[in-house]
Parts: sequence; C-alpha cells; structure tokens
Amino acid sequence: MIAFIQGKIAAVTLDSIILDHQGMGWLIRYPHVGRVHIGEEHKIYTYMHIAENDISMFGFESQLEKDLFLRLISVKGLGPKTAAAMLSKADAEQIISAVEGGNVAFLKSMPGVGNKSASQIILDLKGKLVQSEEAAEASMSSEVRDACDALAGLGYKQSEIRQAAKVMNEQPGRTSSEYLKIGLKVLAQNKIGG
Repeated sequence: MIAFIQGKIAAVTLDSIILDHQGMGWLIRYPHVGRVHIGEEHKIYTYMHIAENDISMFGFESQLEKDLFLRLISVKGLGPKTAAAMLSKADAEQIISAVEGGNVAFLKSMPGVGNKSASQIILDLKGKLVQSEEAAEASMSSEVRDACDALAGLGYKQSEIRQAAKVMNEQPGRTSSEYLKIGLKVLAQNKIGG
C-alpha cells in the first residue's frame, strides 16, 4: 500500500485534489481542499479503498488523521466517504474528544451521521482512539521525555508533540539531542504536509 505521496498540487475540485508526483497525477479525495492551493508542495498521507465497483484514494494531512479515518471506517455501517466528510467538518482532535466524551450531539452534527451511527461510533471506538497520558508517559524513555519537553518549550502543541514522540519511540537508544532532531524533522515534515 502507498503510505503517503509528496508532490505539488496540480488541481483542486470540490472534494479532491490532483497531486503531481514526478509527472504522475494522483486523484485523491481530500477533506481539506480549502487549505491547499495549486502549485504548493504537500505531503499527503493516503489510504486506497477498493470496493466492488470503485477504487478511490483518500488523503490526509497527518498520520493521526489517517489513523482516525481507519478507525472510523472499522465502525459497522460507516463508509470511507462518510469518514472523510467528518474530517472535512472537524479536526481529528475534536472528533477524538467527542468520541471519548460520549458526545452524541457533536457526532450527529457530522455529515451522514445519524443518531444510530453516532452511538455506534462511541460504542465501538471509545477508549481505543487515544493512549492514556499516563501510559504514553510510562512508555517513554527519559531521553524522549527530555526531547518532548524541549519541543513544548519551543511552542509546539501537545497533539504535535505526541505525533513526534511516536516516531521517537520507534528508534530506541538515542540521546536527548538526537531525539530532539528527530522530533523537529517529523514536525517540519508535518508542516510541509499541512
């Protein structure tokens, strides 16, 4: 599968973009068409959906957003178009917060989500979308924690730092300064992608 594609925006439609990657135009359904402009360089995280009579590629600003999308489409009765529409109306953090807080009203305000679907999303996903802060802290080495503290000191949001920490944790045995460099690189790539 294709994890992400980096290239220039060649065209923007109502719900899709065409991303030019080395002369090949990728048609990607994208929930944030209002945030991109023709000619800009972007890193788009991708998911290819294959159905009986359709093959579609869906794109996302971040790995967090893609992970949430994959969780949403695992809910019975919730398809990729509805999940993408939800992400076009609310940030991943807002949707996660609504699910964790059992906020049926917020979820019902999303396009294509009724009372039954909202309740099913909460039933299936509550407690599975976020690792508890305590568990996340416990799994970090002191070097990763130091790098995260440094990123916080530089003004990065906790949601951004969590994404960087995930990548840092996948590379054990580094020094705090090496982890800081890794974190800054991840955050810079996410800025290019967003």
